[in-house]
Amino acid sequence: MEVKSVMNGDIYNKRSLSDILTELKNEVQEFMQTRIELLRRELDDKVRAIKAALPLLVMGTVFLSTAFLLLSLALVSVFAGWIGGDYRWFFGFLIVGFFWGLIGGIAALAAKQHLARKGVMPNRTMEVLSADKVWLQQEARNIL
Repeated sequence: MEVKSVMNGDIYNKRSLSDILTELKNEVQEFMQTRIELLRRELDDKVRAIKAALPLLVMGTVFLSTAFLLLSLALVSVFAGWIGGDYRWFFGFLIVGFFWGLIGGIAALAAKQHLARKGVMPNRTMEVLSADKVWLQQEARNIL
């Protein structure tokens, strides 16, 4: 079976149906490879950024944790001196522990909400794929 394309009344190309299907298959493969490459590059960029920041993040975490522990002990000793009595250290640790737990819970909730808003999906790739989906639907309607 041959398909004849006509433009302005002239026959400019004779191709078989299998040639057209082969060309379509090749174009779809190229299309998918391009989108996969876009996703891979975007994820590689994110991984490189995380790897670059990781040593500084670890060093900052160690020093901030040490400072946090020392300041917590100082705060406990202030409460222990203020309270007095046999259980002063217990109540000092209890007050400071409750305070840090409250702050930590608020921070964890804020982080969860931030991640829910931002998302961890590769946004550029998803936008391109959504636009491609709309385009393909329009092309399918035009063909039918």
